[in-house]
Amino acid sequence: MGSLFYGSSASPIRMPDRVLAHVKVVVATKLRRGESFTLSWRHPAGEQAGRSTIWLQPSIPLRFVFGSPEPDPLDNAVLQAYAAAANSSSGLTVDLEPHAELAPHEVDAR
Repeated sequence: MGSLFYGSSASPIRMPDRVLAHVKVVVATKLRRGESFTLSWRHPAGEQAGRSTIWLQPSIPLRFVFGSPEPDPLDNAVLQAYAAAANSSSGLTVDLEPHAELAPHEVDAR
């Protein structure tokens, strides 16, 4: 499991390394272009029920911490689906469950 530290919060957003690797590429691409967007997720089992959304913009500090020392392979189809979702009005929504398969058809790209 990896962690995304957002802004000044000491509490990370925990997500599987494979999801975090794909999110990192999309976030870096969007923010490098000066584009802001939302990232949403349902709270995983073991946390308070609900969902969260954060607004990602270039001025808010981010730190990506991976549980594994080796990088996960990236799937181009997933990157494209994540990027399309990030460009949509509803933003990027990811599945944070550790057992979830990373599949492009699961990404909400409305």
